[in-house]
Amino acid sequence: MTKRQTGAEPAPKVGGPELVAVDRAYDALLRPVRAGNAFEETLERLLTAIKLGIVTPGARLPAERDLAERLSVSRVTLREAIRALQQSGYVESRRGRYGGTIVKEVLPKLNKTAARRLAKQTGADLDDVLALREVLEVGAAERAAVNRHDDGDAKHLTACLHDCEHATDLADYRRLDSRFHLAVAEVAGSPSLTAAVAKSRMRVNGFLDAIPLIERNVVHSETQHAKIVAAIIAGDREAARRAMAEHLSATAALLRGFLG
Repeated sequence: MTKRQTGAEPAPKVGGPELVAVDRAYDALLRPVRAGNAFEETLERLLTAIKLGIVTPGARLPAERDLAERLSVSRVTLREAIRALQQSGYVESRRGRYGGTIVKEVLPKLNKTAARRLAKQTGADLDDVLALREVLEVGAAERAAVNRHDDGDAKHLTACLHDCEHATDLADYRRLDSRFHLAVAEVAGSPSLTAAVAKSRMRVNGFLDAIPLIERNVVHSETQHAKIVAAIIAGDREAARRAMAEHLSATAALLRGFLG
């Protein structure tokens, strides 16, 4: 395959493949991300490029400045995404003339236990699960905002938000995050909707359990949770829809990046 330059000079071969490897798909995959979920979408772009072999094992990612410009994100956001890739086992940092951020020769595999649980709990593919979740939970947030809820509903949402913000560890956060999303459905005032969201969440959790829990994403999620609660309590249905849609989009980006 013919290679071409993409913002970083190719490094000479040193006992292995060229450290900068690209092809025609590079520009299409590493395109600018949207501002709302910049971290998650940056991570998704990089994971896709690595997993599809656009940046091959042993190859070096472009220089930080060039990559940030290509993705239209800040260098802080890019560094956080690369740090998440390092912690997840996809890349490593090397020093020296031919150093930089290098894609590992052996990429991580989906955890077998999580994969078995995933197959058991979900009867459909990832896109189907995410589409259903979006319809249910965006609708639930809108309905919760227009429903005539009392002070008890507001306190319930606020308490679930507080629990997420004060999770004792990242593992506990996943359970509390699930509880928060169920609370939104409960405030919508439809038991059938709550049951549907609970069933959908079980399927989503099967996928979430198969990917790393990333601290930067947790922090971002809490900011979005707070916007959702504020919009619901204020009775602003459009703001509630937007906030929930943006929040679900961030999670979808991570899932597609790791599992797609």
